[in-house]
Amino acid sequence: MHTVDNVVAFLEQFAPPELAEDWDNVGLLVGDRAREARRVMTCLTVTPATTAEAVAEQADLIVTHHPMPFRPVKRLTADTTVGRLLLELTAARIAVFSPHTAFDSAPEGINQRLAAGLGLRGIWPLVCDESGRGAGRWGWLPEPLSLAGMAERVKAFLAIERLQMVGDPGRSVRTVAVACGAAGEFLNAARDIGCECMVVGETQFHTCLEAEAANVGLLLPGHFASERFAVECLADVLAEQFPELGIWAAKNEQDPLRWA
Repeated sequence: MHTVDNVVAFLEQFAPPELAEDWDNVGLLVGDRAREARRVMTCLTVTPATTAEAVAEQADLIVTHHPMPFRPVKRLTADTTVGRLLLELTAARIAVFSPHTAFDSAPEGINQRLAAGLGLRGIWPLVCDESGRGAGRWGWLPEPLSLAGMAERVKAFLAIERLQMVGDPGRSVRTVAVACGAAGEFLNAARDIGCECMVVGETQFHTCLEAEAANVGLLLPGHFASERFAVECLADVLAEQFPELGIWAAKNEQDPLRWA
């Protein structure tokens, strides 16, 4: 028999909590460590759709990239979305674990997988500590691509039709940084390293202007697309580690943003 704690222990080895940002809320956030875990669902975010799927499919544990709750909860009532979802999950005795920024920065985490998936070589953290671990990633392409060509590569890897671009589509790029999610704060590190391009899930308008002024091309596939692929990979990792369990990536999760 596997318990919630067995799965949590593996996840904390795979994505060590010390890699998480100081402001984050990672780890087991809801549930009983001693409870048996037979069915585990991964997802990007706990939403009404993913909660309903977890309840319907009788999950014992949700591994969600984005923490829920993220901020301290003063009242646990159905008056708020967070409160309502937490009540539904606790009523169904479903535990919630979030690796969030620890998974972003893990050796086999989101940014590493994104950089490798885009064909980068010599991959290294954008911001690293003395041990060589750290946040974001950068590397170089075996052969230069135009910024537009790099955009096509990002779209192909993430299986999306569109993304946003900052910079001259025809400019040549070879040194590329990646940072999943909302990670515009890594722009200065990418610029200082000499990256001609940075792939980031999303960022603020003024960061786009700063990138344009610094002559760093930006490719923005969206927050959802830059991370959702990795929770599917995480389901595969867990299934390999725990073949006796029923493990799947949420099927009802969608990007809330649409092109009008």
